[in-house]
Amino acid sequence: MNALRHHYPEYLMEAFGLGLFMVSASIATAVLEHPASLIHQFIADPLARRLMIGITMGLTAIAIIYSPWGKQSGAHLNPVVTLTFFRLGKVKRMDALFYILAQFVGGLLGVLLAAKLLGTSIAHPTVSYIVTIPGAGGTAIAFLAELIISFGIMMMILVVSNTPTLARFTGVFAGLLIATYITLEAPLSGMSMNPARTLASAIPAHNWTALWIYFTAPLLGMLAASEVYVRWKGRKAIRCAKLHHHNTKRCIFRCGYREPMVGNRSQRLSDPLL
Repeated sequence: MNALRHHYPEYLMEAFGLGLFMVSASIATAVLEHPASLIHQFIADPLARRLMIGITMGLTAIAIIYSPWGKQSGAHLNPVVTLTFFRLGKVKRMDALFYILAQFVGGLLGVLLAAKLLGTSIAHPTVSYIVTIPGAGGTAIAFLAELIISFGIMMMILVVSNTPTLARFTGVFAGLLIATYITLEAPLSGMSMNPARTLASAIPAHNWTALWIYFTAPLLGMLAASEVYVRWKGRKAIRCAKLHHHNTKRCIFRCGYREPMVGNRSQRLSDPLL
């Protein structure tokens, strides 16, 4: 249990990060989709409302990634991101296990907190605890859509975070993709890419519709992206599992990243368990 004793702050940061994301998503959806909301009544176009939700969630993701805690934990906020970096050899087994547990617990606590804040509004069918379920196209379309968007975001993370001139902007690219996906893809699958996010909503909503999609498609999509990247650039091109590494926070991963020297001090803080 050395990992738990030494790395528990990062695990708690992951739980808090996804919990905050779920609170933000719940409030944004209630404000823009509940029929009693004045903003919903003012903005009649569903596409415009999804755009506003997308912008809100994109900015939320960016804020979490660039927050002090996001800089330290790496801001995975998603069990599939953690599993992908584990398969790439950047996350140790016990860290991966505790990250995933923290993400599932944090996501659920976030939705439960949102339910306390929003009351019965979150249970209204137009909000429904922000569940992710297949759209009118059915399960096959939803599965394919989740596969594609998951492939896309993981490929972006690997390409941008391992390109020196772009690495510090990985969080910005992630926020832009999330905003785009919510605006354009959400009608197909609900836009999850994240089994912890989907399960967190499914439990209080008691809605298990096509839950298997949100556990399988994101995993297949992100693992496929990692395989493509490794075949393209090689495994050694992947430096770290953090989305943002231009900071002085410690890194608990198998990190190949090296910050430029500032005076006589390196900005990269090593971890005793590496």
